[in-house]
Amino acid sequence: MPGEPEASGDLPFHQLSAVSLQALSRGEGGASVVAEILAAERSRRLLLLRALDEGMSKGADASDAEGLSAGAGSSEGGPPQAPGTAISHQDAWSLLERVQRQAPEVFEDVLMSPPTGRWVSLALHQMRGKFSDDAPLWVVLGHLSALAAAAAARAGLDFAIAVPVRRGLVQLPTLGCAVLPVREQWSVARIEARQGTLRITGEYGEVLVPRDAEAKANVPDWHPVRRVVLESGDRPKHLTLEELDPYRTFPRPSEPRLLSAAEAGTWEGMLADAWKILLRDEPESAEAMRYGLLAMVPASTRERFRPYSGTAGDAFGGVTASRPDDAAQLAATLVHEFQHTKLGGLIHLQPLVRFQPAQDPEELFYAPWRDDPRPLRGLLQGIYAFVGVTRFWRVHRYAADAGQVPSAHFEFALWRTQVWSTLNLVRGHERLTPLGRYVIEGLRERSAQWLADPVPDAELALAREAVADHRARWRAYHLRPPAAAVEDAVRAWQRGDAQAPAGLAAEPELVPDSEVPFLDSAAVLARYRLSEPDGAWRHIATQDSGVAGGVEGASAADVLLACDDRAGARDALVAELSGKGASVAAWAGLGRALAGEGQAHRAASRLLLRFPERARAVHEAVEAVTGQAPDPVRLAAWLGQGEATERQGLSGGSGPDRP
Repeated sequence: MPGEPEASGDLPFHQLSAVSLQALSRGEGGASVVAEILAAERSRRLLLLRALDEGMSKGADASDAEGLSAGAGSSEGGPPQAPGTAISHQDAWSLLERVQRQAPEVFEDVLMSPPTGRWVSLALHQMRGKFSDDAPLWVVLGHLSALAAAAAARAGLDFAIAVPVRRGLVQLPTLGCAVLPVREQWSVARIEARQGTLRITGEYGEVLVPRDAEAKANVPDWHPVRRVVLESGDRPKHLTLEELDPYRTFPRPSEPRLLSAAEAGTWEGMLADAWKILLRDEPESAEAMRYGLLAMVPASTRERFRPYSGTAGDAFGGVTASRPDDAAQLAATLVHEFQHTKLGGLIHLQPLVRFQPAQDPEELFYAPWRDDPRPLRGLLQGIYAFVGVTRFWRVHRYAADAGQVPSAHFEFALWRTQVWSTLNLVRGHERLTPLGRYVIEGLRERSAQWLADPVPDAELALAREAVADHRARWRAYHLRPPAAAVEDAVRAWQRGDAQAPAGLAAEPELVPDSEVPFLDSAAVLARYRLSEPDGAWRHIATQDSGVAGGVEGASAADVLLACDDRAGARDALVAELSGKGASVAAWAGLGRALAGEGQAHRAASRLLLRFPERARAVHEAVEAVTGQAPDPVRLAAWLGQGEATERQGLSGGSGPDRP
């Protein structure tokens, strides 16, 4: 197999240097660190390819691969078997070996392309019956021939090979995509290269690829891979703007999504501007990305201030992202996702979390950047990513354009607080490995240095309110007090007891709600407020369509709170909670509204911001028993009485929030 030493005993054992490990443990790491991770990722990818080769060899030919995994893939049978069209994985390996000998730089580029890593992982899973794609297994495994053909074409070799056709598309990863007329979803084409001419022939037509296959050419049946240059001069940064490869997306492959000329221009300009920001504000990360950031996959536009981005652990160096609002947001996104990339590479070498038997229930935690409860592994990924985001905004707020400075201060204050609280939540957890504990302590040491950094009062107040709102909404949706304690509280309320029974202070049960709406509404509205101080956003924030300008998950009362009209918000929320079908999030909003009324409603506000699940549960139970909803402010004030609530509230909560 290409890329392997002759004997397995010659395989290198990868171990990060002490300097690199220390840098990674603090969320940092430049070009030298990424070089070590990339070397390990290369070996890992070769090992996965070897495992795939061994599995494919059992059938001797990709056309027999349907028998390798009963039930995997499609029921449409194997590939066509016309003369000259049989897909052969031996031919693919042989061609890849030729490329490695004659053009090793091309071989490495194809091998380390992010979609290649995603493909080999999915192919192994599908071959073993652990993943089901809509494409037949022979098409999935035949992608190896497409990789070999692309590499050979880029290397300028003469060759001929059969490759799969996916719904009329012939993929040549890292090179381009040809469109053939077809009558079946899955078929086979023959690719032949002779003296610089590349011809792709199907049953019903053919495509003659331009001699410069990677250049933009007026050939309707050929789409070249789009590459951008983010930095001119002696050290240009090249990046693939990936629209074509089916394995560019996760968790499943997808059809190409071609950018229009205008969209491509916007992306190229945004990426170039974001790269300049990173070179100035995050130079170490920029140097790491120079070698480790390989491809950007554009995704559909999302609501303003709610960009989408993601990475897959098997696709090292690839980032998927929605079109950003501005270059600074894109720069922060790149830092965020590259943090995931670095941590994923570290985890491939040594785990941070101990194995948990499948029969044991998964412990879930509050993640202040998510709507849903998260397992420990996912929470660590989030912590690591947002350490990088915090670091970026910490510096960028002093270099941003004047109009963006308040927003940058807000982002730093917001994520500094969220990261610190979550680090304390998981610190010393029993499932952390020694490396996991080392990383958490390193991140905590780094984050502690930021706690004393000054932030203007207005932005700091907005960040604190967004932190409290998100946490309160999460608790209201996902936590349930003990049923017996709620029943006792209902009886005590009906009797007119001076305070609620102490049983409500017991640890609540985590009951994940899969229908939770956007819990970050307060933060999004704060971003509107800071970016548009003239207040024009107030008139569009409650429109139905998030893409059109509204804020999904935000109510009219939330907008009033964002405008500092706490009295108006209080009246709206009391009316909502006194009626039918009130939003669960209204309890958090009421807590914020009451916080503006001073000592008179201090107990009610504290209860609703720290333990809103108690108010929700007792309110619903009283209404169920009596047929009438109790006054939400009176109920919250009653529940907020007593030393037990005060003590537990000051300790930081219970259940999945416990330190």
